[in-house]
Parts: sequence; structure tokens; C-alpha cells
Amino acid sequence: MSKKDNSSNVILDYLKDQNRPYNAQDVFCNLQNQHGLGKTAVVKSLGLLALEGKIIEKTYGKQKIYFANQSHFKDVNDADLKALDGRVLTLNEEMQVLNQSCRRLESELKNLTSSLTTQEMTSEIAKLRDECSGHRERLDKIKSATNHVTPEEKDKILKEHNIYVKEWRKRKRLASDMMDAILEGYPKSKKEFLEEVGVETDEEHKVVVPAV
Repeated sequence: MSKKDNSSNVILDYLKDQNRPYNAQDVFCNLQNQHGLGKTAVVKSLGLLALEGKIIEKTYGKQKIYFANQSHFKDVNDADLKALDGRVLTLNEEMQVLNQSCRRLESELKNLTSSLTTQEMTSEIAKLRDECSGHRERLDKIKSATNHVTPEEKDKILKEHNIYVKEWRKRKRLASDMMDAILEGYPKSKKEFLEEVGVETDEEHKVVVPAV
């Protein structure tokens, strides 16, 4: 088989398989990488196939469109067309359901990837607990001190206390939000989760965040 015949067969098979109109540039671009057909060979093959009646050539202005001769295909009756329409409708409905599911899963994945991991959350909670313990010791020492403090020192201490309490509340809320995000996909209860990762809560130690 000559290279010319091979090009014509490749193009004819492609047009039959796609069964839709293309211009010469489309055919060239779609078959170039896989079959290595040149633009000139594609144009000549399309013209020859049209002359032989194997494909149909239509001219629209300066552009020529080519598509497979429909005699290559079996006739389709009304019943077959209705069955195909029904199949298309069913597939479209399935596609919509799958698209919605994909969007929901993508949203869940985005939320999970933006949250701290269990290990990171446990480490953050331990860090916060150490900081709170250090602040509490410092506060106890200040309260038990026998020496007098100046009004300025007292105001400074109270301001720092307020800052630490606000930060305590903020970080506690952050830790709670992170745990809630993890628990949405956690198969066990919150209590089991806290026990598994070793998280101790303020409530467990009967610790109450001071009022600011």
C-alpha cells in the first residue's frame, strides 16, 4: 500500500469514526501527531476521497468542509432514535449527579487540606497548655508577692492579663474549630477522639477561662 493510499485510509476511517464535519486544517491538526500526516497530503487525500464519493465535500465561502458519506452507516428508524435520545437523557442526568458529587467532595477536600492535622493540633494544644501554665505561675507569684506594686505596674499586669485571657479564648476557639472540622469525618465520638489523641480539655481539669 502506498503512502498516499495509507493517508486516504487513515483520513477516511477518522471521518467515519467521528461522523462530523471538519475542514482540512482540523483533520491535519487532529491526525498529525498520531499519524505524522503532512498538510499537503491531507488536502490531496480529502480531495481524492471526495472525488471517489467516499466522503462529502461542501463549500462555504472560501472554506471547504468534509464529512463521511452517510451511506457508510446503517439507517436508523424512529424507535432507535427515541432509544438513543432516552440514553442521552439518562447519561446527562447521571453526569449532573456526578458533577454535584465531585463539587461536594472537592469542597470537603479543600476544607480538610486547609485544617491542621491531628498531630499538628495535638502539638498546638500542648504548646498552649504550657504557655497557660507558665502564665498562671507568674500570676500566682505576683498575687502572693508581699511587696507593693506601683499603679503603673498594676495597670501593666492587668493589661497583660487581659491580653493573655483573650489569647486563651482565641486559641481555645481555634482548637475547638479544628477538632470540629476533624470530627466531621471521624468515625467515632468526640470523647473517643480526645482520648485517642491525648487531648485534655479545660473542663476536664475544671479550669474556667477568666472573665476579661
